[in-house]
Amino acid sequence: MTASPAPSSDATVLVHEVFSDLTGEHRLAGGRRDRKKQATRRSLRNAALELVALRGFAHVTVEDIAEAADVATRTFFNYFPSKESAVIGADPERIEELRADLLARPATEQPLEALSSVLVGYAATIDEDFDEFGEGKRAWFQRFCAVRADPDLSYAYAAHMAEVEEGLAIAVAERVGTDPRHDPYPALVTATALASARVAGIYWSANGGEDSLAELTAAALASLAKGLVPETTVLGPATIRSTKRRHDRDTNKASTDTIETSERR
Repeated sequence: MTASPAPSSDATVLVHEVFSDLTGEHRLAGGRRDRKKQATRRSLRNAALELVALRGFAHVTVEDIAEAADVATRTFFNYFPSKESAVIGADPERIEELRADLLARPATEQPLEALSSVLVGYAATIDEDFDEFGEGKRAWFQRFCAVRADPDLSYAYAAHMAEVEEGLAIAVAERVGTDPRHDPYPALVTATALASARVAGIYWSANGGEDSLAELTAAALASLAKGLVPETTVLGPATIRSTKRRHDRDTNKASTDTIETSERR
């Protein structure tokens, strides 16, 4: 059971940006060669971002991106199979890495628990690495705006995330010893876990990335594990602060009303 890619909403695209772009930057190996490769990859992606934002996706070629990054066109294809991949940060190795991380979780963990650990771990990496892009949040939101304005890129995001979902569902099936072609459970638990992570990402991005994405993701997945019973703090620190602000505002209003009533008497 595989999700069919389709043009996504702004919110879904935004969360695709979180989980398919930032997570790719965390694999910085210690060697000089690895660091150089990561620097080249980042340079190509930033160049793609800037050019698409300036000209529009249809008016940017692979050659343009390579030239802006000061590398040969053949070098571009060592890192990305297409210009769409450069803009959205799609990396086939990332799907295999997620799958391997899930399979490496302790066998005693239930599927949702194992998925939660993997997704929260990636969210924690985003928290740590978010400001290592050079341009930081501005570049990330710049890419989101470009994607939101271009239906072709939205479709590419949806297709990439469908591949991620399928890869994780296959890993879940391996963990529970079932065939995903005949048992919908692996696809179901994977889809619901990713949906929870996306909701956390939507909330995180809507608040400007001020809160911990890992904490928000963990809270959303914990709520799912409990059966989605309503909880005041399910969305983490930001909700707590928002609730406190409302409480303080209501308390102050009540005090003011009491004073005004006393004065009239």
